[in-house]
Amino acid sequence: MKTTLIIVSLLIIATIILFFILGMMSKSGSAPGLVEGSLSQCPNKPNCFSTEKKDDAAHYIAPIKIPKDINIELDSLHILKDTIRDMGGSIEDESEDYFASTFSSGIFGFVDDFEIRIDPVKKIIHIRSASRVGHNDMGVNKKRIELLKQLYKKNILSADPHH
Repeated sequence: MKTTLIIVSLLIIATIILFFILGMMSKSGSAPGLVEGSLSQCPNKPNCFSTEKKDDAAHYIAPIKIPKDINIELDSLHILKDTIRDMGGSIEDESEDYFASTFSSGIFGFVDDFEIRIDPVKKIIHIRSASRVGHNDMGVNKKRIELLKQLYKKNILSADPHH
């Protein structure tokens, strides 16, 4: 009985140490960025979701369609950045129609990359959210995209004087 308790305790301690190491490892690195003008393909792990690749059903989630009467340049980018900051994210890199941000988990500090690409011609906002380390994220990245979509729609409507 005592031996079993010692073994279980050691396994728990080893697991906690492993999570701290993975959390530290996730702090190095950066978002993959754009590849030929599109967000990167998700790896074959369940901790990544993207609106960019429809043929990747395991990782695909629908993009945000920008309302026709919204000024993309003035409204969408500004509202998206503010919404991400309100959600606890930090903007790390940006260009005209793209920006990368990060989110960190509370306990072990795991870093997730959260990227946005706006297609001004099609009036679509593409999103990619992925964990930097590990295999499974317990649905965090998918939930984060869904929350951003919900908050963006709410914020864009409240910012538009026509609605």
